Amino acid sequence: GIRVFLYPLPDPCIDPTVFKRETPELLFNMKSLVLAGAALAGSANAFLPGLRPLHLRAQRSLSPPSQDASVSSTALEMADTAYGASHTSFYTSAKAKDSYESLADVLNSKVADPDVRTVINEMLDAAVKITEALRVNLVTVADAQNSVFGDVQLGVDVIADNLMWETAKNSKVVRQAASEEEPVLVDTNPDGRFTVCWDPLDGSSIVDNNWAVGTMIGIWDKTTGMLGATGRDQVTSIVVLYGPRTTALVACDDGVYEFTCGEGNKWFASREKIQIKPTSKIFSPANLRAAQDLEGYDGLIKHWMNNRYTLRYTGGLVPDVYQCFTKEMGVFSNPTSPKAPAKLRVAFEVAPFGLLVEKAGGSTSDGVTGKSVLDIQIDGVDQRTSACMGSKDEVSRFNEMVLGK
Repeated sequence: GIRVFLYPLPDPCIDPTVFKRETPELLFNMKSLVLAGAALAGSANAFLPGLRPLHLRAQRSLSPPSQDASVSSTALEMADTAYGASHTSFYTSAKAKDSYESLADVLNSKVADPDVRTVINEMLDAAVKITEALRVNLVTVADAQNSVFGDVQLGVDVIADNLMWETAKNSKVVRQAASEEEPVLVDTNPDGRFTVCWDPLDGSSIVDNNWAVGTMIGIWDKTTGMLGATGRDQVTSIVVLYGPRTTALVACDDGVYEFTCGEGNKWFASREKIQIKPTSKIFSPANLRAAQDLEGYDGLIKHWMNNRYTLRYTGGLVPDVYQCFTKEMGVFSNPTSPKAPAKLRVAFEVAPFGLLVEKAGGSTSDGVTGKSVLDIQIDGVDQRTSACMGSKDEVSRFNEMVLGK
């Protein structure tokens, strides 16, 4: 979002360093502000390669007349100290490049199997359509409720699921498909090759806040199928994040790549061969109710807090785990207890993310035995599990403190 603070000047009560910190180069007149907001809301391309970043277009002449164009870091730190700011955020380390490889270029060089390339392209095409649907549809309760679990379905849930089904049924390489919305394997093309399982729009409880949500996709070959197989048998997996930009993590032959949906809905590689560091100072604790039942989980959360880790948790599985790839560290924990049972679905959520996390050098735990989530045998389409995933050292700490392993 954009924050604008309007102060009467001059005012001796206003600390000029705080004023400058809150409105760095974004001192718009009201017309410019409206135009800037419309540009941001209407196009994720405002920050994409080839376009000048929006903040560089601001008129420097609109800065407070009595202030120099720069403010020293010492002044900012003094102001932060006065107001209790913590300096515990972890910002991106990504550097802008002169050019970015296209999705086609990366897949052609990093995915040997042409059928896997085809199914990845098809799933990302569906993600583009979901992106467009999220931009123009209000978040309201769906007229028809088709969830077999009694979950309240939103209109955007149904739209996203229909777009995924349309893609699967029109595909020449998809043999079977299943949706988290209705977890039954459906034959789509007898001549196809892959079983595709998806959660079309994870984050239904937070999408009305306009928070980031996502799509998770697991893909198995017909030689194993999905039932009776494990997450390790996936030929690839994809997780798409819908936020200010639409980005996707894809498991390629040599690692995990992030693609960004750019101008003209064309995908380009924004991160290559992502690696999750073994240590982390970011934690994302789900199912906190279980901490009332599990002494070990309560102790783990206190460890993170006492050691001044940074809390980053939204309640959406996709953004909460996705940050492990963008920050290159992090831990997501979701244990189970008698009063707070496991909710995560193996085929639709845990297996797709588990493959990506481990391909990026991270670690996972099934939250029961301490073994990898990729070793869970999938005996039911809607099979549930607890889980922990992210930086290796933190997953090991989870296994030790929560599971006693």
